[in-house]
Amino acid sequence: MKNIFQYIQGDRAIWGIAGLLALFSFLPVYSASSNLAYLYGDGSTLPYLLRHFAHLVLGIAILYGVHKIPYNYFRGLSIIAVPVIILLLIITMAEGTTIEGANASRWIRVPFVGVTFQTSTLAGVVLMTYVARYLSRIKDKTVTFKETILPLWVPVFVVLALILPANFSTTAIFFVMIVMLVFIGGYPLRYLGIILGAGLIFLTLFVISAKAFPGVFPNRVDTWISRVENFSDNKDTEADYQIEKAKIAIASGGVTGLGPGKSVQKNFLPQSSSDFIYAIIVEEFGLIGGLFLMVLYLFLLFRIVVVAHKSTSVFGKLLVIGVGMPIIFRALINMAVAVELFPVTGQNLPLISSGGTSIWMTCLALGMILSVSAKREVPVKEEKEENPLDILSEAI
Repeated sequence: MKNIFQYIQGDRAIWGIAGLLALFSFLPVYSASSNLAYLYGDGSTLPYLLRHFAHLVLGIAILYGVHKIPYNYFRGLSIIAVPVIILLLIITMAEGTTIEGANASRWIRVPFVGVTFQTSTLAGVVLMTYVARYLSRIKDKTVTFKETILPLWVPVFVVLALILPANFSTTAIFFVMIVMLVFIGGYPLRYLGIILGAGLIFLTLFVISAKAFPGVFPNRVDTWISRVENFSDNKDTEADYQIEKAKIAIASGGVTGLGPGKSVQKNFLPQSSSDFIYAIIVEEFGLIGGLFLMVLYLFLLFRIVVVAHKSTSVFGKLLVIGVGMPIIFRALINMAVAVELFPVTGQNLPLISSGGTSIWMTCLALGMILSVSAKREVPVKEEKEENPLDILSEAI
């Protein structure tokens, strides 16, 4: 056992939480995927379990590899990654598909491998790292709003604008997380108010344009509006089918649950292995299992705050908060949707739901946090701007 621990460094609690979530995920994924197995396969859930296992193995490999990289390197790499992400998002929009006339341009197919990849999830990690890098440079400096537009807000709004047509919830989460990060980073409040106003105006103009010219490009504006209306309206309609089935699953679970694999609503609930997997977990493991899972995520939040507090560099603190908070935010939103405390968003449960991209990007973010907690860094001055080529040469 000691030989294993000598190869992993950083916060042991975060390692433990990631391991527990990964191990626990096999039970609900194996159970909930039976619906997909009968709809799109021969009824066997084994292929879905093996696929989930492969996703987790690659995710753990990403986590381990990234946690070995000095976190200072992420500063320079984020400068290179932003234009790459913008290009990938454009390609994703160009190659995306539509579902009943709505934009579903979220995935890109990796050549030669045949694996689909959700570029917006990677964009979130890159964007938060880039913002953390910029805030660490201007810390304790007096800046004007004009000086921050081009290096900070233009990349942010370009990336968010490319994600928005296909995925409003992800765009909203990223925007809220970025606003939170710049607030923590000491960005002037008067400038932050301008950004909030600009974001609201941009969203309003997009919705109006999409409604006025629906043929210009496919979008999901009607879907967004209907989800909010269904959430605010107490009347049950056909559009509330997913939520109703999720609530039935949760009510059926009681305190101790029906038992692993004994869920009934998994056969009726769409996306039972991804977006609504929390409802299946509560049905099978009861209130005890649901609360245990929530406590794990809250404990992860606590460890993220501890790692950020202990970091000796401004960039390290902001990086941990920037890439760590979206994990907790997505988890809480997923749980809130299942119990109808939040409109349906399509957010996965990190490290639990099936889906390779979500698992890989969560592990990437956790690896970066562990790199900070392990104090893997090269001596650099906080105020010095990195040359990306120098960063790459040092990494090599």
